[in-house]
Amino acid sequence: MRLFTLLAHMLLAVFLTSQAALAQLNREQPDALQDLGIDEHLGDIIPLDAKFATSEGDSVLLNELLEEGKPILLNPLYYECPMLCGLVLDGTINVIEELDWKPGKDFIVISVSIDPDEDTELAARSKQNYLSQMDSTTKAGWYFLTGNKTQIDKVVEAVGFRYKEIEGTGEYAHSAAIILLSPDGKITRYLYGISYDEFNVRSALYEAADGKIGNTIDKIVMYCYQYDPDSGSYTPVAINIMKLGGLATLIFLGIFLGSLWLREKRKKQTSKTDIN
Repeated sequence: MRLFTLLAHMLLAVFLTSQAALAQLNREQPDALQDLGIDEHLGDIIPLDAKFATSEGDSVLLNELLEEGKPILLNPLYYECPMLCGLVLDGTINVIEELDWKPGKDFIVISVSIDPDEDTELAARSKQNYLSQMDSTTKAGWYFLTGNKTQIDKVVEAVGFRYKEIEGTGEYAHSAAIILLSPDGKITRYLYGISYDEFNVRSALYEAADGKIGNTIDKIVMYCYQYDPDSGSYTPVAINIMKLGGLATLIFLGIFLGSLWLREKRKKQTSKTDIN
């Protein structure tokens, strides 16, 4: 009985200590790290009249960067971010290198700085650093933008990307994600994290383009998958797979029966020739 009482007291002490430590951790958490995240605004249109500067120093409206039939991969970041933004950019570059579809040819990438103090020279250096190994088509289809706070906030609020400046550091706290837009600027998908699965990105781009990119095989594969918000990835759709399986079976049977009919027809023609 004494042993049981002692163990109970020890467990209670551990529990109270852990709760106190958790409460202390929450109290010590910087305000800048609270209330961060992303509020998904699927179906909304980003403000196409928002004005930014390109890494070449040109002033553009977002609407001027859109191209018919090409979905957009939007990447909120800031170029002097000490870690997270670089990891997101690296993850984006890595998955783009795996894709058969390429920026500039099949879709557009827009990296937009959330720091109004960053300028075109910094954007140009960042673009050179990250895209130096990319071909000219990719470089032309990937924009590194800077702008003032009013224009920045118009865009990040439209996509639900919440961030905070960490007081006294010049740094920003924010989430890690890329956002897919349709060719007319409608928000279609959010993909989270610092690395991205090629199939998920390809599916999200295809979905954003409403099936206007990719070959026949891509179209068949995408028909069999849909986005699952719980897992954050694209998962098989059983009913669509069954439909395709049934169609494939009908085609196979049609070919098989057609070949039997042709064979039987040839036999009859041969028999008639032998008789004559």
